[in-house]
Amino acid sequence: MLSHAEIMALRREVRFEWSRKDTMLYALGIGMPSDPLDERELAFVYEPRQAAMPSFVVTPAFNDGLGDLIGYDYSQVLHGEHAFTLHRPVPVEGRGTARLRMLEAWDKGQGKGAVFAHETLLTLDGDDTPFARVVTTAFARADGGFGGSTAPQPAPHAVPTRAPDRTVEIATHRNQALLYRQSGDANPLHADPETARRAGFSQPILHGLCSYAICLRAVMASYCDHDPARVHHHAVRFSAPVFPGETLLVDLWRDDDIVSFEARVKERGVTVIRNGKTVLKQAERC
Repeated sequence: MLSHAEIMALRREVRFEWSRKDTMLYALGIGMPSDPLDERELAFVYEPRQAAMPSFVVTPAFNDGLGDLIGYDYSQVLHGEHAFTLHRPVPVEGRGTARLRMLEAWDKGQGKGAVFAHETLLTLDGDDTPFARVVTTAFARADGGFGGSTAPQPAPHAVPTRAPDRTVEIATHRNQALLYRQSGDANPLHADPETARRAGFSQPILHGLCSYAICLRAVMASYCDHDPARVHHHAVRFSAPVFPGETLLVDLWRDDDIVSFEARVKERGVTVIRNGKTVLKQAERC
């Protein structure tokens, strides 16, 4: 394991590109459209008026994080939090450069693990200003004791204590993880039954970033008429896995331009997404 100073100095720059087919495949992988006759959702998978889901920005450079440079034990790593911020809508196709840097490495102590947060800035060719910022946080359960920060982590977004303003039900499909993995996350935990059993699961689990996007679908359907241009920021904390085929109940609270949310599995009553926050643009029109 590197020292804290060495970890904080880590940088990486990678090229990326995606096509219209990639944005459509991503939308299909997160379960869109729920109804093929819903023309608002159909736009994300149909060429004549194609749009890209805002959460697509988590896929470029997904496999080029900083974990391999840090040297932590991937078998003991949990996906903790994820967030993106958009400065402009996501184009349906593009190429550019992803620039990664460490934000912080919190050290919980020897035998207690560590939390690592890194930033990815996405810039399109011909434009010097990043159009998106993605922040990934991972909990490395086996890698504390390297002299990292002992300061408290930033407090997560607090959802309101009142009853949800509305709840959106979205079913996942038994084969959804197999489809979502075509967008870049080929971890066998999401496809191979034996790998899942060795990890302590009865079957392969759905990608956390698929559940992340499903929550955004609920927000957009409820408050933005599926308009991707109205999404500025989307952040969650992962708390439990989802199995493909389960149904998510997304509880939503809206306060001005902020939509808070949590998600739970209908069949098991388990909360799988906590402290969710989406910031909307042009909230007065949503």
